[in-house]
Amino acid sequence: MAIEGFIFNRDRNDEIVRLLVGLGLKRNVAKVLVYLSDVIEGPSRMIERGTDLRQPEASVALKWLMQKGWVESRESRAEGKGRPVKIFKLVRTLREIVFVMEEEKIKEAENQRLIISRLKEIVSV
Repeated sequence: MAIEGFIFNRDRNDEIVRLLVGLGLKRNVAKVLVYLSDVIEGPSRMIERGTDLRQPEASVALKWLMQKGWVESRESRAEGKGRPVKIFKLVRTLREIVFVMEEEKIKEAENQRLIISRLKEIVSV
């Protein structure tokens, strides 16, 4: 499938989405993240079409990604009258985001290990 001059590998992208969901990302967030990794930037309407998400779903996902600091937006004045259009783009590469997620999961696993160790100590007494 080609949009805006970019060619998407649907199977690869679907697998990346599945893996990100397996790491705990919400499916809609993962879809938007993968979509934005394939395009330089785009308005929310293009993101909605490219991810097959409705406007509220895409909006929630974009808001979450912006809170994480992985996506930023800017306003672009449409020609003529009307509201400015928000354009979104990734601030970090997908590879960098995967490394951040890896670090978060390692810390989470270590915290769980410490909790289990403490529980073993308490139960053994």
